[in-house]
Amino acid sequence: MPVQDSYDAVIVGGGHNGLVAAAYLARAGRSVLVLERLGHTGGAAVSTRPFPGVDARLSRYSYLVSLLPRRIVRDLGLDFAVRKRTVSSYTPSERGGLLVGGGEERTRESFARLTGGEAEFASWRSFYALMRQVAERVFPTLTEPLPTRDALRARIGDEAAWRMLFEEPIGVAIEEYFADDLVRGVVLTDALIGTFADAHDPTLVQNRCFLYHVIGGGTGDWDVPVGGMGALTDALAKAAVSAGAEIVTSHEATRVDTDGKRAEVAFRSGTGEGTVAARHVLVNASPEALATLLGEASSPAHPAEGAQLKVNMLLRGLPRLRDRSVEAKEAFAGTFHVAEGYGQLAAAYGEAASGRLPSAPPSEIYCHSLTDPSILGPELAAQGYQTLTLFGLHTPARLFTGDNEATRAELLAATLAQLDTYLEEPLADCLALDANGAPCIEAKTPVDLERELRLPGGNIFHRPLSFPYADEPEAAGRWGVETAHANVLLCGAGAVRGGGVSGIPGHNAAMAVLGR
Repeated sequence: MPVQDSYDAVIVGGGHNGLVAAAYLARAGRSVLVLERLGHTGGAAVSTRPFPGVDARLSRYSYLVSLLPRRIVRDLGLDFAVRKRTVSSYTPSERGGLLVGGGEERTRESFARLTGGEAEFASWRSFYALMRQVAERVFPTLTEPLPTRDALRARIGDEAAWRMLFEEPIGVAIEEYFADDLVRGVVLTDALIGTFADAHDPTLVQNRCFLYHVIGGGTGDWDVPVGGMGALTDALAKAAVSAGAEIVTSHEATRVDTDGKRAEVAFRSGTGEGTVAARHVLVNASPEALATLLGEASSPAHPAEGAQLKVNMLLRGLPRLRDRSVEAKEAFAGTFHVAEGYGQLAAAYGEAASGRLPSAPPSEIYCHSLTDPSILGPELAAQGYQTLTLFGLHTPARLFTGDNEATRAELLAATLAQLDTYLEEPLADCLALDANGAPCIEAKTPVDLERELRLPGGNIFHRPLSFPYADEPEAAGRWGVETAHANVLLCGAGAVRGGGVSGIPGHNAAMAVLGR
């Protein structure tokens, strides 16, 4: 139970954004209480041992880091590090694999083998040089007050980049820059991770997803968290508590009442119910959850719907590849793309939009333990065990609402079968066994994520991502976390500039409270 009756700030939800906010506010001398519904902090950014009797600590839901600003790590003195991946991606095909990484010349040769010339690699370099320029100019704004649309446009300072990212469907730019179907697909995947959309969706929801996937850290790099994602949230919880914040787990907030100046938060726990007063309430949950807490109706213009399959695996060793031009350790160290050609992605989207599971499910895979073996127990590491994380695309929640368990099993089987077409041996033969003799593999659908983490519709972003500028003139100069109530702020992924493991909404909500 909370040790006080009143706090400067009560934070609802102990996910990574709530912990960031708690640490900043406590370091500023504010009294802070974090109420967490689950028996542990971390939310979707946790590490667990999912397989009985097996000493492998996997990032169960979120798994890579790109959007976390280094300034948050420095400001809060976090004992947390990431490692670069030596390979960015590998994409197998009947024409041979496309390897991006291992040095510029290696990448150039891989493009030339696949496409028969230099043009596609030149286009790749040109396109991503432009994305790097955008990243360097946009990423620093994410921890500043919201700019206007015109101000962000001026800051980017390149009309071609602005048009392709903010005005036209990203499919237009991809088709202008690239001719090869496989290369086009590799580029498009960044617009579809966790987002159910076509390359030419007129709402530009895919553009917003693409933008957040290429601007992280000002480089667009996706790095491996040392010790797994739980290492980050453990460090954040430690920083918050060390600064004086109070964290209580197994305490679920049930209601927020406010007059705009003072608020009261009701909660329940295993020992009963209670209330606590606060000057500010920061809600690290979805906008729908916030509306429920406030007793307000929630009618989002675009209902949240997740569209991903998350699979965690432990292998006795990596499978051999049919493509002999690359070693398995290289291919799986980066993002291993499966059935993600441009045409394949369009076909999978069309099938899912019509209510059918994709016949060739697109997915991407990587091996955390190749870059960071610390997540494995010493015995497993010595025996050559490896983890695999698979993220499936174009699997919207609507496909699982009938029989989630049966549909999950069907999709998992089809996804692994698609991967097997590029392997010398079935992946199932490589899976480790847990203490009960069961294969070490688990899968999570959007329905599972909604049930376990209360993500609306299983949407990992809580709602469609927003462009990182003020939509309305009055929002310019604010932090993108404000609500209709002056002392109630949204500090979760559904805030403007939310989504992903970034800590940005938590930082921005704390800055709004502190008046910076």
